[in-house]
Amino acid sequence: MPATAQAQTRHWLFTVDDYQRMGETGILREDDRVELIEGEIVSMPPIGSPHGGGVKHLNRLLAQAVGERAIVAVQDPVVLRPRSEPQPDIALLRPRPDFYAHSHPEAADVLLLIEVADSTLHYDLHVKVPLYARQGIPEVWVVDIAHRKVLRFSRPEGGTYRDHGPIDLQAPIALPGLPGCSVQLAVLF
Repeated sequence: MPATAQAQTRHWLFTVDDYQRMGETGILREDDRVELIEGEIVSMPPIGSPHGGGVKHLNRLLAQAVGERAIVAVQDPVVLRPRSEPQPDIALLRPRPDFYAHSHPEAADVLLLIEVADSTLHYDLHVKVPLYARQGIPEVWVVDIAHRKVLRFSRPEGGTYRDHGPIDLQAPIALPGLPGCSVQLAVLF
């Protein structure tokens, strides 16, 4: 083999089914902090206090606002076939009688996804938000803890969000798919 030849490497991308089988067989443990993003198993950083507090605050705000009209899921998987199963910090889901006990929610079940970014802002904005747009998730909020702002992405089209920008934290913001439901986010900071 000539000295200039380079070895060809091959990346093995996993499907959602592969990933779930890894969990079922014990290859991945329930307490492993990982998610499947575009076929790759990605480790998630430890949850810091500002991040944890933001998630808890959002959970309470949303649960109070939506009551029985939606399900608020905290750091639970959302299946985005064929190769992603992220665990957004908050998912606002269409109600289902089994509360998703028989299968994880999929893109069509999602009204809103929220990512709370303490140390993950770049990753959330450049990897997860585009993934959510390609999957047709109707709306995504990214809570930027360091800069005390919330970015809103809505109207997915052609793999991107047509509308995006900061949310006015002083004004009530309507929750997608839930007429008459809104929250005010100034209390987050």
